[in-house]
Amino acid sequence: MHPVLRALVERDGGLVTRRAVVQVVPAWVLTHAHRVGQLRRVLPGVYVDAALITPTASTVSVTPTAPGSVAGVGAVGPDGDEAFRLLDVTRRHRAALAWADGRAALGSVTALAVWGVRRQPDGEPVRLDVMAGSGLRSRSHLVIHRRDDLSLAPPGVLTRRGLAVVRWERALVDAWSVLPPQDRPAPVIKAVNDRLTTPGRIAPVLTAVPRLTGRAQLRTLLDRLAAGCRSPLEIWGHDHVFTGPGMPVFRRQARIAVGRRTIYLDVYAERERVDFELDGATTHGDPREREIDLRRDALLATVGILVVRFARHRLVHEPDAVRREVHAILATRRADTLVGRDTAFPPP
Repeated sequence: MHPVLRALVERDGGLVTRRAVVQVVPAWVLTHAHRVGQLRRVLPGVYVDAALITPTASTVSVTPTAPGSVAGVGAVGPDGDEAFRLLDVTRRHRAALAWADGRAALGSVTALAVWGVRRQPDGEPVRLDVMAGSGLRSRSHLVIHRRDDLSLAPPGVLTRRGLAVVRWERALVDAWSVLPPQDRPAPVIKAVNDRLTTPGRIAPVLTAVPRLTGRAQLRTLLDRLAAGCRSPLEIWGHDHVFTGPGMPVFRRQARIAVGRRTIYLDVYAERERVDFELDGATTHGDPREREIDLRRDALLATVGILVVRFARHRLVHEPDAVRREVHAILATRRADTLVGRDTAFPPP
């Protein structure tokens, strides 16, 4: 490969654009490198080092050697859309933005992958949010979403690991209708749990997209997260067990200080000082985790908080029975308080 072209490719992590190349070397240098298979064109005007593409047997094509040519010249692997598909995820993102040339940002599920709240499967198309009138069109493995309100400057678009990407809130809302229904809640819950955003910051973005598929379900999820639920199991418990006639107003993910420790309680009845912990399907699979929970429960007992644990199976399959137990436990605690059995423990 021409040494100047090689330097450009290495400087940009194996990717180079035609616009950048022709500023420093003649266009034929790029044409030659592509023709002999040193570079592959993955998108119009965007090339990558051929070593970064691992073709399968079905994608390799060999051009017959012309009379007088050097043997092997013209033996090239996949090009175009197929080569783009065979790039690793990060280089697909970079290639798509290079092709857009400042007219787009990574959006929807692709943005969620960049923000780290969802892994992007290898076969999933890259999604770009582009300004209206950009002239860019969707291609194989690349989906264009035109937005009249898109501004490519902060705060609407930020830079993450050198990539232009839409904000978490916009990405979460746009990804909602793209993902299968069973996969939609997880990125929203993770983003809120990781404190990347809040239900209150997502809600205005949702309001601005009135025709979103599954909009009512996303609104309900935001309401549950705003109420303090932090997992699908807690949401199930909120909807099917811990609300309704006779139930007190519980505090969810209540923050309690015990000595030097800060403990978060799943569903806390403050008046009765009862913490209902909702244990997921994998809880206590590790004896060490079980020991941590036992120590935590004992510590809460020192300040008069009773911990009651419900397994996922019971919550999901026996919600009525669990509700009756909750009512009974709370009634007993109230009765104990009335007769003075619990007065030794002031509220934490």
